[in-house]
Amino acid sequence: MAFSRVQYCFGAFAIRDLAVFLLFCVSVRAEIQSVILNKESEQLVVVDGFREDFVAWANFTDLIKTTGWSFLEVTTNSQYNDSIQAYAAGAVEATVTSSLIYKHWMNTLMGYCGPFKAQSDYCDRLKYYINTNLLWVQDQIEKQPNSTYWYQVRLALLQLKGLEDSYNDELSFPLGPISFNPLGFMLFQMGGDLEDLEAALNKSSKTRPLGSGSCSALIKLLPNNKDLLVSHDTWNTYQSMLRIIKKYIFPFRTSPLDDERIPGGTQMFSSYPGSIFSGDDFYILSSGLVTLETTIGNSNPALWDFVQPTGTVMEWLRNTVANRIASTGKEWAEMFSQYNSGTYNNQWMIIDYKHFTPGKTNQDEKLFVVLEQIPGMVVYEDKTQELMKKGYWASYNIPYYSKIFNASGCNELVDKFGPWFSQDKNPRAQIFRRNQTAVTDIESMVRLMRYNNFKEDPLSKCEACDPPANAENAISARSDLNPENGTYPFGALRQRQHGGTDMKLTSYQMYRDYGMLAISGPTWDQVPPFQWSTSPYKDLLHMGHPDKWTFSPIKVTWKS
Repeated sequence: MAFSRVQYCFGAFAIRDLAVFLLFCVSVRAEIQSVILNKESEQLVVVDGFREDFVAWANFTDLIKTTGWSFLEVTTNSQYNDSIQAYAAGAVEATVTSSLIYKHWMNTLMGYCGPFKAQSDYCDRLKYYINTNLLWVQDQIEKQPNSTYWYQVRLALLQLKGLEDSYNDELSFPLGPISFNPLGFMLFQMGGDLEDLEAALNKSSKTRPLGSGSCSALIKLLPNNKDLLVSHDTWNTYQSMLRIIKKYIFPFRTSPLDDERIPGGTQMFSSYPGSIFSGDDFYILSSGLVTLETTIGNSNPALWDFVQPTGTVMEWLRNTVANRIASTGKEWAEMFSQYNSGTYNNQWMIIDYKHFTPGKTNQDEKLFVVLEQIPGMVVYEDKTQELMKKGYWASYNIPYYSKIFNASGCNELVDKFGPWFSQDKNPRAQIFRRNQTAVTDIESMVRLMRYNNFKEDPLSKCEACDPPANAENAISARSDLNPENGTYPFGALRQRQHGGTDMKLTSYQMYRDYGMLAISGPTWDQVPPFQWSTSPYKDLLHMGHPDKWTFSPIKVTWKS
């Protein structure tokens, strides 16, 4: 392996005194690999170090034990055709991150539909579904070779194929249709899709309990509109906490007939080993867009009839395509809405920083678009004026649009379980509404996004729970702190190895340099830190994880 020195600059807050912000830089050893085209054999090969004739090259630094994050940058060479670039990008990523990929697979997917899995009937249905969907997608690619949409779908699949082939030491550029093991690396991409496929395909034991939160998000105008902050907390299982912040620089063309480059060719996002997109999701794009989501799910069983393997594209792929080729929020929503899979049903927020001017009191329309997807339905509107009027937009796993809210069964959940499932009386809705007024700068935004004071905050109480104080009812959940022997009205409120596993934040100043403030691990400023060895989950596989998660915020700048 070849190594080089890469400088990373970190902005560190004192976690219990967020008024303190220090910037420090460290020079660390980065692993450098290149994929080149061997002129004699005409085959792609991986070589150590940086090569001027690279098709793709990557630098990777693992600082998980000291910051909670690892860092990956992948760049492709526009002198080669897009297909070769895409495949090489996946190949070089697998080469430098193979150790983390193995650990992440063992921690999160090992045994999912394995040879001895009890859910064999479900796994057969899942395998058929994925294979049928891929065959339909490949058919569209072949029938519409000059389509911008299907061209980008093909490039994303080639990147994934390169990742899987390289990891398996079987590097060979596919000359025909792209084939995959449906239960291989495809599962890394389909983590969100799987939660809904488990319901649609009648898996008897589902991953997602009723009411389970999956992310908090806040978009906040600072006083006098001096800045627009965008922040996101991932909520996930604690076994998922092997993290990579990635930067992709892909100068792909928009289509085979066009020399114009894709608007979102450079992307900065939080991610995971083995995944070619975020999954959280939180993206900073060269188009000027920042895109993020929180999951809204679907509680109406009748809608699962819309989840079909033909005529649809999986959410992770639609997300990838929209991020690459959209220039505006409306274009992103239009692109993403096509071929709705009805899986990984989310509220998406698309911020177009090109339409934001610091200090301007009446920001342009087109600044902010909100999209919601459920099976058989997608609704999106420009919400710039609502953001201007309220000064913030909060997202917390409850649909905003009444059409989506009612069709997805949320009204019935309110009738059965009460206001916890409502749009305006959900605990997080109330906490955001109360606390967002105190956000005046980045430090106070971080404080809110890591907020969990469940033992003292009356808004964190669950009257039907025993004990009533519930660590799920916070901006950054800590469900591991709920008592195992408590009583709870539905699954999301019980003790689980689940909670807010990170925080990401960008601003008008930061986004232009793909800047991101990030914290890895469960919140610990008002509650005890999460520690594997003392937790109820110490026997769960967590290869490569730090034992104790007490990391401060970092800000990374990429300097080579």
